[in-house]
This record gives sequence, structure tokens and C-alpha cells, in this order.
Amino acid sequence: MTTHTRLLGVMGHPIAHSKSPQMHNAALTHQQLPYTYLAFDVCPERLPQAVAGMHALGARGWNVTIPHKVSIMPLLDEIAEEARVIGAVNTVVCEDGVLLGLNTDGAGYLQSLQEETGLDVRKQRILIIGAGGAARGVAYALANAGAEHIVIANRTRENAEQLRDTLSPLTEVKAVHLEDMRRWLSDRTLIVNTTSVGMAPETDVSPMPEEWLPEGVVVSDLIYNPAKTKLLREAEKRGCVIHNGLGMFVHQGA
Repeated sequence: MTTHTRLLGVMGHPIAHSKSPQMHNAALTHQQLPYTYLAFDVCPERLPQAVAGMHALGARGWNVTIPHKVSIMPLLDEIAEEARVIGAVNTVVCEDGVLLGLNTDGAGYLQSLQEETGLDVRKQRILIIGAGGAARGVAYALANAGAEHIVIANRTRENAEQLRDTLSPLTEVKAVHLEDMRRWLSDRTLIVNTTSVGMAPETDVSPMPEEWLPEGVVVSDLIYNPAKTKLLREAEKRGCVIHNGLGMFVHQGA
């Protein structure tokens, strides 16, 4: 590091589990680029100050993770079209003093899912658990790729309905309360957890009871720490194909 080294990073809360600094700093070192990438634990009420601080310090850009992917949008100068449609941002780039919000989550997830499972998304009947920023990117990518039918289950039904309205021009979508999730599981072929339930350090929880899991389906969890969440461990016991969030993490980061 020298006086010419510039700042990159990731904002989230919590953030201690993140592997982004290791990945990006390895890439920066390999390419001999004059940047360093740090992790910033930013509680929601301090997000405006954090964005202003990064801007004032001349940061070239930063990533955004749970829970800031939606709430950061009004704090930026411009939003790229895909991020605007998705309704969430996972990357901010500062170009000539202008803060531009982008979203690489959906493309990263889709590439990882297809590479690791070989799924033809066009034939899938999907249950997505959660309706936050990560869910928006993933759901948009799946719908845009031609998913047959999507059910969005969320604790706050209104948020699921907002995401449903975004996706409706692309495919058939149903929004339900989390408590009503079970009745939609019988015909699902792909189940995707986009929430933080099961993420380190609270690794002994799952977004659904084991007995709810249909046998032989694909179960995907966006969490990559731990590599096998409780949901994935239980899905594996029921003969499901499992897919974690590491591939998405790598591809969206790249």
C-alpha cells in the first residue's frame, strides 16, 4: 500500500462472514492493480453517513449486501436499468464523482446454478423464500430465463407482492405469506432460500422444517458460509440435489 492506493469494499450488517475481501484482494494483487478492498459493518441507520463517507474518501466503488441492497438506492445518483427493474443494487461504482448502482446478483446466480446443476430453467416450478434485495436479483434472472412458475414466500406479504408485480410481465408469479409456504411445495422442482436464515454464526436454523422438503428436487441456498447450511444438509438426506451460494458469490463478484 502506498499513497496512491485507492479504496474498494463491501457494506453489510453483519459482515464478518464475508469472503469478499479475500477474493477481491487476491484478484487485485494478481492483476497488480493499486486498490485495497475492505469490509465495513454498517448498521441500517448509519447507511447514509457510510455512503457519504465513502464518496468523500474517494472510494472507486463498493459492493452492497444484506440488508442494504434496496435501502441504498435513494442515496445514489444513478441506477442502471437492470438494477432499477430488479429494485436492488449490489455494486456501486463512482465515475467522475457520480455514484452509479448496478446489480450483478441475478446473472451470477443463474450462471452458477446452470453450471453446477445443469438445470433447464424454462422447465422449473420455483419457490423463492424471501423477497429482499438478493431475492429480487435471483427472481428476476430466473423469470427472465423463462421459469415456468414462481412462488415468492415472505414474512411480509406486501414485499412479496411488490416483487410479484415486477416479475409478472415475464412469467406467472404467486406471492404468499411465509406461513402459507407449505401448501405450495408439492409441485415445486426448485427451492431457493434467499434469506440469511442459517448463515454463520447461527448455523443450526433453517427456513423450513425438514419434513416439508419434497424428495428429489433441487434445493439452492444463497448462503456460502457455511458451505452446507442446515437446509442443505436436510435436503441432502431427502435425496435432493443441493446448490450453495459460493458459485453465485464468485460469479457476481467477477
